[in-house]
Amino acid sequence: MLREISEGHVRTETHDGVTSIEFYHPQSNSLPGRLLDALTHEVHGAGNDPNTRVIILRSAGSKAFCAGASFDELVAIQNADQGFLFFSGFAHLINAMRKCPQFVIARIHGRCVGGGVGIAAAADYAIAVDGADVKLSELALGIGPFVVGPAVERRIGLSAFSSLSIDATMWRDAEWARKRGLYMELHQQLSEMDESIDRLSRALAHSSPEAMALLKATFWKGTEHWDQLLVERAAISGRLILSQFSRNALHNFRKK
Repeated sequence: MLREISEGHVRTETHDGVTSIEFYHPQSNSLPGRLLDALTHEVHGAGNDPNTRVIILRSAGSKAFCAGASFDELVAIQNADQGFLFFSGFAHLINAMRKCPQFVIARIHGRCVGGGVGIAAAADYAIAVDGADVKLSELALGIGPFVVGPAVERRIGLSAFSSLSIDATMWRDAEWARKRGLYMELHQQLSEMDESIDRLSRALAHSSPEAMALLKATFWKGTEHWDQLLVERAAISGRLILSQFSRNALHNFRKK
């Protein structure tokens, strides 16, 4: 299934129990609201599909995995309601990944910024290639990684999450991310990464759906309040993006 979105798409295919969900946007796979909504819809759909045993979440292209929030949409936000609606898109996607009964494997083929780091952290198993560096740039824009924060902190711990959040202009390399548990595997070549994803997804496709669902529920124990928490965090980001600091930061970024 292909969902065409203005300047982007979400494509879903299922073969032999493996559902691959691919997203694309020409601006470094950034995520506008409509793309976030489409991704969430497809994750929900795969989660409710009895033919799906495992989900692979990937992006198209050969450069960035995900540049995070769409810059154009951040600039266009004019009030707190619009801000809340936009950042809620990240909350809904992370919660969809968390709550679907299948394991989600993230294919990280390039750099991750902001919400892209959140997607990698919300996956049950992220496999990356060398060069898939990470950065949480939100503080530099006058907001903070409030919505993705719980997923990132859960995956890499408070200390590493704090360092990413505070030093918002600093890239951490893929090896840093692997050592802290954001990536479960790191490969030197794309072909090696894809071979590993294929091996794991095929193995999971032949595993017990009930056992995997119960195991996933065990892994995510203690996050049941995220339905409310992440939406509350979206309201914080939606308010902060309207500040004069954020307006100036977005203006300066656009001039670069």
